[in-house]
Amino acid sequence: MKIIRYIFTAILVIQLMACERMLEISPESEFAPSNVLTTENGIRSLLYSAYLNFQGQTAKKDVINFSEVTTDIAFNTGGNENLYLTQFINFTWDPSVTQLQGIIWGPYYRVIRDANSVLENMDQVQASDASKRLFIAEARFLRAYCYAFLHNWYGPVPLRTSGAQEKDLARASEDELKAFIESELEACVSDLPDPGAEELWGRANKGAALAVLSKFLLNTKQWDKAAIAAKRVMDLDYYELFPVFKDLFKVENERNSEMILVTPAINQFDFGNWFPAGAMPPGFVSTPQLPEYRWIPGIQNFATQYRLRDQFVNTFSEEDDRYVLVVRTYVNTAGQTIDLTATTDNTRSLKYFDNNAVSNAHGNDVPIVRYADILLTRAEALNEINGPNTESLTLLNEVRRRSSLADLEIGDFPSTEAFRDAILRERGWEFFSEGKRREDLIRHGKFISFARERGVNADERHVVFPIPQSEVDANSAIIQTEGY
Repeated sequence: MKIIRYIFTAILVIQLMACERMLEISPESEFAPSNVLTTENGIRSLLYSAYLNFQGQTAKKDVINFSEVTTDIAFNTGGNENLYLTQFINFTWDPSVTQLQGIIWGPYYRVIRDANSVLENMDQVQASDASKRLFIAEARFLRAYCYAFLHNWYGPVPLRTSGAQEKDLARASEDELKAFIESELEACVSDLPDPGAEELWGRANKGAALAVLSKFLLNTKQWDKAAIAAKRVMDLDYYELFPVFKDLFKVENERNSEMILVTPAINQFDFGNWFPAGAMPPGFVSTPQLPEYRWIPGIQNFATQYRLRDQFVNTFSEEDDRYVLVVRTYVNTAGQTIDLTATTDNTRSLKYFDNNAVSNAHGNDVPIVRYADILLTRAEALNEINGPNTESLTLLNEVRRRSSLADLEIGDFPSTEAFRDAILRERGWEFFSEGKRREDLIRHGKFISFARERGVNADERHVVFPIPQSEVDANSAIIQTEGY
């Protein structure tokens, strides 16, 4: 049972209890926050509200698309989604794009709001010390993760750590926000459970906190710290690569020991993984590449088309096991075999598919951090510190070997730059359709140059997105990103 179902059930129970009390015409004071947030169940429900915003599944397809159509990996045509995805493809977004508020800014600041409320009310909660420490650690983890995510998208943002702060709050400085994220993730590790010991799948544990820390340090180019944090994840001696790449993402293999932090999904409308509905080509029934996946009536196939760019797909080796998830041919509802490669930028990612999907909702969890990411994080960081080295090469080859690729040799890399390029290539093949390409290209200094090579009018301001106009209008202390 996934955490999101527990959260939904908990919130529903609270609502039903509230209705019952209203029928009894209880005094209004019974519903005051000072009463609700003094109980363990009350504060847990507030924490679950934070998780619910954190794990909002239907928007994850957009997070993946925003992070990949802006890069050399993904493309989009058709349907209503194309109206806004075109702005991301062409780098013509501006502060008025509502998705920057509704899909990114708003949900993550709601997590921060709920986490702050948990922390501010903990002193008055009647619960065991162990429960309090756990709730505090989870709230700090969720808040720090959201700030790391927002920093990735917008650069420095207002640092709200209390509901009592002024409505108008300026952006934090780069150093202030980075120090806060790092210190909060470090602080919560000791009170979080060991991996596998968390109460419910999807709740935070030590591995998740250290993995998020290692990725944040990597993306901010703090190489020494990133290498150390990644090693701490490895030293937990819990995580390992799942043996068969194409099976890693299947519903029946969820909770495997490669998945460190995920967005859980179930095949219910509001809680499902919607990405496959846009990735399936028109009239999709099956593909000879993945015969175990088969469309049946009732599974939704969107008008919008999440496509892969030939520039990226053509870099795969035929021997790479990951390549099988790039659909090149399929059989449609008329029984015809369609060659997707006959049209430019038209192959598809079938990394996620659930034969028991209901409408849009597939049950495949979406990974946030996998163990393969941690191995490549340490490999990349050590290369930046020492240049090509045996440990980095061993870690890179461990990931490659899982996908049936031959080991690389240290002599293949005459420089730090050569090994850096190999890491970037490997990350593309490993993490496509997981929403990591934009941050990888930014870190490697190629986000803007790759866009220009595609003919996009991109410049350095596009490395971060503008803060949504609605937030600028509501907060007079915010100074918009230069150029917007």
